[in-house]
Amino acid sequence: MRKLIIAYIKFWLRSKNQHGIHSPFVFDLVNRCFYDKKKYNTYSNLTRYRKDLLHNKNAIEVTDLGVGSHILKHKTRVISDMAKNAGSTLPRTKLLFRLVRYFNPKNILELGTSLGIASHAMSLGVPEATITSIEGCPNISKFTTDNLKQNDITNVNIINGAFDEALNKLELNSYDLIYIDGNHQKEATINYFEKLLPTANNDTIFIFDDIYWSKGMTEAWNTIIQHPEVTVSIDTFFWGLIFFRKEQAKEHFSVRI
Repeated sequence: MRKLIIAYIKFWLRSKNQHGIHSPFVFDLVNRCFYDKKKYNTYSNLTRYRKDLLHNKNAIEVTDLGVGSHILKHKTRVISDMAKNAGSTLPRTKLLFRLVRYFNPKNILELGTSLGIASHAMSLGVPEATITSIEGCPNISKFTTDNLKQNDITNVNIINGAFDEALNKLELNSYDLIYIDGNHQKEATINYFEKLLPTANNDTIFIFDDIYWSKGMTEAWNTIIQHPEVTVSIDTFFWGLIFFRKEQAKEHFSVRI
């Protein structure tokens, strides 16, 4: 925790708000999406989905294929505890909803479904999108598949399996948005990026969750943003976003949210 606090202080000192950003593309993204204060009606659905999970006292046996949880160490876990400690926070969920609404991606890939909080938000942001989500734990996959259906989410297809195996079997398309929230190991994160790089188009967005989760994750993030095909990268501390827009000069931003 101490290392995370120190990392955040360093981030705060180097980061900017919209007034310090001179790229029109990034300025518009920050001003019209990151800092969008509109109270969308959909927010009530996001709140309800999360609240239902936080009140769910059912327990399931969890298979961790990556590093696993810093907090929850037992294989049998209560849904409410998982939602509290491992799920996206409500502000991040709202931001993810705004992001997909802003960019309007048609084909989305998610690595790490978990309880479907992010999947649910992306589906509501772009109901006509095709969302493929990969989850390593079979019991979580089944629970979340059923839970999303109960919440009238029909455009999310959850594939159960280890990320590498599932990606090898998946017919890789051109993805407009790729959200990576799983495993949280340096080499694995870099490998997923390199494996999925051929599926990116000029407007594709990669979102990496928890880039300061560990030293290895931060190293992975710093390696990825140096890739020659990456033009714009945005560090929000909890997320790292990268873009491949050839019309943009290569530039890195640290943005306070």
